[in-house]
Amino acid sequence: MLGVGSVVDGKYKILSEVGHGGMSVVYLAINERANKTWAIKEVRKDGSNGSEVVQQGLVAETEMLKKLDHPNLPSIIDVIDKDDSFLIVMDFIEGRSLQDLLKHGGPQEPDKVVEWAKQLCDVLGYLHSRTPPIIYRDMKPANVMLEPSGRVKLIDFGTAREYKVGHAGDTTWLGTRGYAAPEQFGDRGQQTDARTDIYCLGATMYHLLTGYSPADTNLAILPLRQLNPAFAGTGLEKIVAKCCEPDPRDRYQSCAELMYALEHVHDADDAAMRSRNRKWRVFWASVAVALVGVVGMVGFRVAANRATANSYDYYIREAQNSVESITEAAEYYRQAMRLRPSAPDAYMKMLGAIDTDMVFTAEESTALRRCIMDTDGSTRSNLSYLEASNHRAHDEFVYQLANDYYFFYEGSDNRAQAANWYGEILESTYLTDQQRELANSLYTIGNYYSALGSGLSVYAVGEGTGSYLTFWNQMVELTDGDLVVKTGGAHYAIALYREMATQIYNNTGNFKSYGITQSDMQAQLDKIERGMADLVPENTTIAEQMEDTAALITQARQMVDTTFARVSAG
Repeated sequence: MLGVGSVVDGKYKILSEVGHGGMSVVYLAINERANKTWAIKEVRKDGSNGSEVVQQGLVAETEMLKKLDHPNLPSIIDVIDKDDSFLIVMDFIEGRSLQDLLKHGGPQEPDKVVEWAKQLCDVLGYLHSRTPPIIYRDMKPANVMLEPSGRVKLIDFGTAREYKVGHAGDTTWLGTRGYAAPEQFGDRGQQTDARTDIYCLGATMYHLLTGYSPADTNLAILPLRQLNPAFAGTGLEKIVAKCCEPDPRDRYQSCAELMYALEHVHDADDAAMRSRNRKWRVFWASVAVALVGVVGMVGFRVAANRATANSYDYYIREAQNSVESITEAAEYYRQAMRLRPSAPDAYMKMLGAIDTDMVFTAEESTALRRCIMDTDGSTRSNLSYLEASNHRAHDEFVYQLANDYYFFYEGSDNRAQAANWYGEILESTYLTDQQRELANSLYTIGNYYSALGSGLSVYAVGEGTGSYLTFWNQMVELTDGDLVVKTGGAHYAIALYREMATQIYNNTGNFKSYGITQSDMQAQLDKIERGMADLVPENTTIAEQMEDTAALITQARQMVDTTFARVSAG
């Protein structure tokens, strides 16, 4: 064990012990030089079989957390392998576990539980969106820390796993009895997936709302009303029940679905549904009277069927079937967004339809903007609702939209439009570091294009942030490294290669006037040519773009040679 006052790795001073388990102890430590406190988790090596399992889980936990970046997850700072133990240095989370709250305070207020559940749903959705998806598998009050700010953090990734496509089932049973989904028991031939985590979250909500651990009811999740009659007929009771269905097919199928239900929890209350049903009965009675007098019962049945079909899924489906007209498809997407502005599917599916041919037309831009900026008579747009309720989905949508404007938009102001959208997500905590880095670079370059287009004199003189030298350096940095990995796709990589060649072709003289040499420009053309050679044409469109870019590289080489030859001859 580490002694209070001892120093670990020459920089972490142990202040106190803050918790311990069967084979681990957690300490509070401080890096006095940085004046920053950390938690150090010490896991002892004792050579037993159980110890080997714990150590394997520990390695999995640390390696997994190193790759993750989410405000509801702790960060791993350092891992120290000692002779008798592992030491993991991580964020110190000030606060208490939800298990501790239950122990000392009993059942928690429903509104608080819903807020915590939404945060946990968001972080689970983030884990499930990784490649490959990460399934947490051990959601329970003891593994959720509540900070003084009200934010919860998910801890202990020892049982998490990466989803393996094609596997029939998990090899071992891991999880906490009572909170674990039936498929976690390992003998059902089912692989745990996102729906497993939804079950565990439902069981956790059950415990928080009732004060009863699922383990205390012989593994059965009872209707909430049996433990507290106040929950009878509430939307919250229905959400917990659906989360904890034994068959994964009967649960919410994604965290996005569950998030929507939590955001509209009171819509499913029996009283609210009865009120809506009364209004609908009055409405349909009025419609029936009117239609009987005008077109008869046949017309009424047609109208009723159409009205019944006007659901979110119906609009999405119709939009996807409207392949001939972007205007028609956009109208369906707009109606879907109007029904559920906080749900990300309509936004992302419309972008996906636009991305199909890697050409973003002015017509598509107008149609998309009409959808996301639709206010339906209120002061808030659809996109603002998405941002308020699902910030991660909003930032990912805006990032993709900015990329589409930058790389594929046919309008002459594509870079300026892209820069406007990139500017909204430069400080996003939901994008990856790689995405933020790319967004910042393209935001800067997009502003350069705007300045170039306006003819600012700063591009004729000086070496400031608006000079051709700075512009050159930004382009060189942007096209460095593996662009497929850096940008997220071969089509983006080709677009950047093509852009570099275009800038060299168009601005050879401007770059030369700022000291960029012939060998500098030829070296960049060599670099992007090598990058092009490593690309694999995934489809005909990409193959055609590669051919066009190769021809452009050749033209740029000729322009460089001609420009510098002309200077030498002079």
